[in-house]
Amino acid sequence: MEEISWDDFQKVEIRVGTVIAVDEFPEARRPAWKLVVDFGEEIGQRKSSAQITDLYSKEDLLGRQVVAVINFPKKQIGPFMSECLVTGFHREDNAVVLTMPERPVPNGARLA
Repeated sequence: MEEISWDDFQKVEIRVGTVIAVDEFPEARRPAWKLVVDFGEEIGQRKSSAQITDLYSKEDLLGRQVVAVINFPKKQIGPFMSECLVTGFHREDNAVVLTMPERPVPNGARLA
């Protein structure tokens, strides 16, 4: 495993936001949701494609806080432009478990 410096870590903008919209993404190669995540006034809303349909329904996601990287370049995924990367962990069955704060925090809070 390659070590990184504190400065390298500081470059990654890992923020918390609340999922405010979830739409189906039938054009995706693998099942995914189209999410809109609110990161608060300073950052605003960002869209993301997330392959998390195995464990999360629309109802599960709406209003849930998630952790995302917000300073990757935008990525075109079929007809959809993803503006942030919602983070999670792969289980043995390859399903993704979302990274979420244990308790509510302000939208836009940065990982410390």
